[in-house]
Amino acid sequence: MLTTNELEVLEKDGYVSLGQLLSHEQVSAINEKINELIHLEGKNAGSELFESKYIRHPKEEGADRLADLVNKGAIFDIFYTHAKVLSGITAVLGEHFKLSSLNYRAAKPGLGHQKLHVDYGNLIADGNYKVCNSIWLLDDFVENNGATRIVPGTHKSKSLPNEVMDDVNLPHPNQVLIQAPAGSVFIFNSHVWHGGTTNNTNKLRRSIHSYFCASDQPQQLNQKKYITEETKNRLDLKYQKILDVL
Repeated sequence: MLTTNELEVLEKDGYVSLGQLLSHEQVSAINEKINELIHLEGKNAGSELFESKYIRHPKEEGADRLADLVNKGAIFDIFYTHAKVLSGITAVLGEHFKLSSLNYRAAKPGLGHQKLHVDYGNLIADGNYKVCNSIWLLDDFVENNGATRIVPGTHKSKSLPNEVMDDVNLPHPNQVLIQAPAGSVFIFNSHVWHGGTTNNTNKLRRSIHSYFCASDQPQQLNQKKYITEETKNRLDLKYQKILDVL
């Protein structure tokens, strides 16, 4: 499903834009559902994420979170079943992978900054990639609203950010910002150096991350523990396998 050029960019830079995979109507419906969940869950929003021993980041005060979206409505199925996204994940991880977690993150006004990091326990991949992410933009990502920063090519680095930078919170000279309209989707090899930036606007900057790992790795969220019969019954066996709930 990915073009030759898209595959080459993903391999070389560690990330690639897949274009706008969600329509304006889909983005609006997803944001409406998220607002309902945020109101319903209140202070417990995202609690599933931070209960897991495999989460690499502590609870963020600078961002709103939701977790376990797999079980919170069929509207979220597209985030781990879209053929083009799965093709991109396969290009990084090979044929044997599973969904690690499906979460919502919204950088709050004046907040949201993250240090440059990788998503594999601060270990170097050495070409054997174990984790890969897709970020689905639910707002336009622009220069000043907390867009994700990525340092192209660093998925092939023999060093980690904190080993070569004096301060991993500062901008990297080679970093780029993901900037694209709402509905766009980016695949990025999670061994590439990346992090959120500060949202310098007065509105949330919203996104959903469908995060995948190699089959031999633990999931951030144990899908077998959380899967509901309602969710399982609506999914083809192919997608149950991706969730690792068979």
